[in-house]
Amino acid sequence: MSSSFAIHFFLISIPLYSVSCLSASHAPNTKPHPFILPIKKDPATNLFYTSVGVGTPRRNFDLTIDLAGENLWYDCNTHYNSSSYRPIACGSKQCPDVGCVGCNGPFKPGCTNNTCPANTVNPLAKFLFGGGLAQDFIFIVQQKVSGLLSSCIDTDRFPSFTNGESPLDGLPKNSRGIVGLSKSQLALPIQLASTNKLPSKFSLCLPSLNHQGFTNLLVGTGEHPLGISKFLQTTPLIVNPISTGPRSVEGVASKEYFIDVKAVKIDGHVVNLRPSFLSIDKKGNGGTKISTMSPFTELQTSVYKPFLRDFLKKASERRLKKVAAVAPFEACFDSTRIGNSATGLVVPTIDLVLEGGAKWSIHGANSMVMAKENVACLAFVDGGTEPIMSFVKASIVIGGYQLQDNHLVFDVASSKLSFSSSLLLHNATCSHS
Repeated sequence: MSSSFAIHFFLISIPLYSVSCLSASHAPNTKPHPFILPIKKDPATNLFYTSVGVGTPRRNFDLTIDLAGENLWYDCNTHYNSSSYRPIACGSKQCPDVGCVGCNGPFKPGCTNNTCPANTVNPLAKFLFGGGLAQDFIFIVQQKVSGLLSSCIDTDRFPSFTNGESPLDGLPKNSRGIVGLSKSQLALPIQLASTNKLPSKFSLCLPSLNHQGFTNLLVGTGEHPLGISKFLQTTPLIVNPISTGPRSVEGVASKEYFIDVKAVKIDGHVVNLRPSFLSIDKKGNGGTKISTMSPFTELQTSVYKPFLRDFLKKASERRLKKVAAVAPFEACFDSTRIGNSATGLVVPTIDLVLEGGAKWSIHGANSMVMAKENVACLAFVDGGTEPIMSFVKASIVIGGYQLQDNHLVFDVASSKLSFSSSLLLHNATCSHS
């Protein structure tokens, strides 16, 4: 990915006030009104998206879910206008950054002068795009929220500056932007928590294909949907002190979600990995992060090779019949020779042993993908050896496929992650009415 910035790219933000149905003076630890967004999976990209309404008149946008995304941004091209759009002025109290951005016009949402700068990042695009903050109404299903910071980008303005590249490259065809759920102060869950004077905590439950999952952007203390609190385990969210991703700032810690994997087991056998591979080094490389923008779990080559070797050994012990690989997967099997269970194909179980003794178990529904008819492949891929460009690289990136039908609660305020492992173990899924 290039480190170049496209010219005259705009972000819009919305200052936080209050939701019409909420009091702005919630006491801490009270149960908030939930902000629940439906989530669907795009079959072409294997990414996940939701729908958010913006502006006056309201316009709905399908937005890709990005756990590493810093903010909410959407495409306000020539077909978009909003009478309630208000850019944030440079140097104002609502402006979290220094500097100023402008636009050559014609002036409209996404093209204003003397505007607070912001960054709009799509990790799948070849360029980084910058712009300006503004405020507008955000609709979370039927709840109208004012004051939330977000970003608006006129994608029609960029092909001439970026050789035809678009901020939307790599996203689902229907997606018109990204909703960021990171630890950034501009991320939607953190803004909603701030508005409601509550600790930042949100849940995420990604669906399998042709089903619907959800995210609750503001979870109350001790509250766990689906009645699954007794199934949840908890592990610390650890801090990578080095900025990660396509946009990094020296001296600023990563806003992504990392967990401390102590060991990887396959059918109870500990994979022989050098401990340094699982920890974060001084340059920010290594460790384990959770990503919704990686369709399948990526393992750095030094982790992938022994992992693959041990999985194949355990698969052989179970007498699974290996067949030709189907890119990008290497370990593929004849699915007609594999049994089925409530948790998917009966294959070796993968366990991530975490800090504090928690264990994230990955069963067939999350470890095997049907690559073609009668061929099931191990849904883990070789992530390579070196960081791309100047970006730091995690040793393990837990991807979206492994998150499907797992209920996750990100307690940002307390730096903890609660997780269920597969809900299929409990005769449940992320799908809901």
